[in-house]
Amino acid sequence: MSAKQDRILIFGAGVIGSMYAIKLIEAGYDVTLFAHSNRFKSLRENGLQYIEKGTVRSIQVSVIDTLENDDVYDFIFVTVRYDRSESALLALKDNQSKNIVTMTSNSIGFSSWMDIVGDRLLPAFPGFGGQIKDGVLHARFLPKFIAATAFGEINGVVTERIENLATLFKTAKLPYVIKKDMQAYLITHSVSDIAMLSVLHSENRIIDQKTARTRKKASQITVTLKAYLRAIQKAGVSIDPPILKLVLKLPNTFIDLFFMTWLRTNMVRDMMLPEYANNASNEIGQLRDDLMKFLSQHDIKSEILD
Repeated sequence: MSAKQDRILIFGAGVIGSMYAIKLIEAGYDVTLFAHSNRFKSLRENGLQYIEKGTVRSIQVSVIDTLENDDVYDFIFVTVRYDRSESALLALKDNQSKNIVTMTSNSIGFSSWMDIVGDRLLPAFPGFGGQIKDGVLHARFLPKFIAATAFGEINGVVTERIENLATLFKTAKLPYVIKKDMQAYLITHSVSDIAMLSVLHSENRIIDQKTARTRKKASQITVTLKAYLRAIQKAGVSIDPPILKLVLKLPNTFIDLFFMTWLRTNMVRDMMLPEYANNASNEIGQLRDDLMKFLSQHDIKSEILD
């Protein structure tokens, strides 16, 4: 399929959806953003605004706040938080588009999502992050070997639609990797997010930067991450990316030092901003609850719960 023929709907106009919209529009694709409320109004009035080399730029994008069942797209990218994923898929249940790409975490597997959209489901995970401040996207890019978009069929087969999606990413010059076991990849990623982000909250409150940067908090991440990695291994999950296997082999002191450095980054500082942190807390809470269900289904109790 050529870029001019492809119609792309991005369901969710937050950081991830906005970034994909910019890249795909620049590559010549026919892109529509689905947004609500103030974000819908802002996009209609100002276009998609973003920071590039310190300057606020704007790109025009088609934006909708309702979707008809016969409004068909080649790909629908669902770019919402995990705690909103089921409601987003329910909104797409009767739409006739054949490929629904879920760009979000998942800590339990795909059965509930498939109950809603069936074999149209194509799990994926985004390759970048950032924030939207006052309606302007501030993107955060990581090295390509860390931040490539991951996607793949649930059964691991490289199908025609996987090849078409790969062509789309190549055209948009977006780094990507095709995974044979997306469930393992997403569960592993969820475990790392749960371990790293849950420490930024204590008793339902955001901790302060001074507390976050202590050795105690770094150690808490290390212990939590190792416990969850061991738990999912016992459940038969292959740890992916494989580099996380090193976490189980290296001494806690070494891992603590890594997380002490991470806790001092601007990324973590941004994560502690109230709006960002509260949204992340809701997502992490849902990921953790579903991970516990997943482990319980395999008769495994995490060391963290002992």
